[in-house]
Amino acid sequence: MQVINEKEPEECAGMVEIRAEIDHIDQAVIVLLGKRFRYVRAAAPFKTDAVAVRAPERFAAMLVQRRIWAEQQGLSPDVIEQIYRDLVAYFIAEEMHHWQAGQGEAS
Repeated sequence: MQVINEKEPEECAGMVEIRAEIDHIDQAVIVLLGKRFRYVRAAAPFKTDAVAVRAPERFAAMLVQRRIWAEQQGLSPDVIEQIYRDLVAYFIAEEMHHWQAGQGEAS
């Protein structure tokens, strides 16, 4: 995915350009989160029980890796971890709903 009209921060001539670039980035992030959500929903049929949907070990390992990536980008690992905790809690709830609906169809 390419961000349209991408300029480096130092190339921006003022706040209008900076805000436009931030908006483009935020739109791209949201598009990617939507794609991530589609993968989460696609995983639901492969899960055999509610524990598999919650996948606590995977969740913990995922948070560790996101903290490392945050540090590599000069971001606060604590802030990124909280963002992912909230995001994944939402996705897990949605996946659980989707998984439970699939269980009803299988009965």
